[in-house]
Amino acid sequence: MKKFTVNKNDADQRLDKFVTKTTRGLPGSLLYKFIRKKRIKVNGKRSDAAYRLSEGDEVELFIPDEFFGRDTAACEYSRSKATPDVVFEDENVILVNKKPGVLSHTGDGEGASPSEEAERSTLIFAIKAYLFGKGEYDPSSENSFAPALCNRIDRNTGGIVIAAKNAKTLRAVNEAIKRREIKKFYLCAVHGIPEKKEGRATAYLRKDETANKVTVRDDPFPGAKKIVTAYRVVAENRKDGLSLLEVELLTGRTHQIRAHLDHLGFPLVGEGKYGVNREDRDRGFRYQALYSYKTVFESHIPEIEYLCGRSFSIPADSRSIPFVSLFGTDTKKR
Repeated sequence: MKKFTVNKNDADQRLDKFVTKTTRGLPGSLLYKFIRKKRIKVNGKRSDAAYRLSEGDEVELFIPDEFFGRDTAACEYSRSKATPDVVFEDENVILVNKKPGVLSHTGDGEGASPSEEAERSTLIFAIKAYLFGKGEYDPSSENSFAPALCNRIDRNTGGIVIAAKNAKTLRAVNEAIKRREIKKFYLCAVHGIPEKKEGRATAYLRKDETANKVTVRDDPFPGAKKIVTAYRVVAENRKDGLSLLEVELLTGRTHQIRAHLDHLGFPLVGEGKYGVNREDRDRGFRYQALYSYKTVFESHIPEIEYLCGRSFSIPADSRSIPFVSLFGTDTKKR
């Protein structure tokens, strides 16, 4: 039998979600059977799976020991030399600059059963190890919570990722993102020079889950969702026929920037899935020239209202974002 006392990071979540996080490999069918059979209790009494826990509640689990694995996280974090590139942090959030080629977490990878080595190379592992080293995160003192990413960026795209240090902030930031009260701006290098130097483009996008690829068309079609992409030409390289764009996602769909710009006739430099440009790879561009370089908070949700009006960015120069070097002395800037 294991007994857990609900702390502030555990509070306000469903009992079934809490048990899932505090056990390892417990099938859902068994979880709900154990709840029905009173082998999972709250404050000594039978409880419903949907019961929302309060700080101070005691959860008793009368289930086999095999579902409580030995937690080696602290040892792994103490050995880690991973250091995230911190853009901003306080007691609630940490914003980091994810480099192209790095997975946000193993759920973004191709394998269904990621190795421990793969886990240690992810951005979220680096963040946890960093906070562990600072004494801000101790997995042994948490029942169900761990620092978590609030947004993700494709493996081969770089830029700012937000992580929450506690449960209430995680809920608040996730809600703000859902309400589109946290704005994200991207820089990208594209082939072609738009005649209209600033505007909004609307289209319709459908994702093929099997191929992990999307289709974009101008008019509605079955299974497609509306997308809106705002852009502004920041610089031009007329010699090579390239443009540097600042893009804001007014809707957030899978591969929206990459697929929408290709549909408009301006494929990203280094693109490997949409509008493939073999010469870009030959010139050394391993990843698409896309960077989430600026994040602006505009939310009045109480837990994060103190950040409202603040903007956090990565310098828009070639040292921080390599493809900006394409727009040098021959560049017509705007």
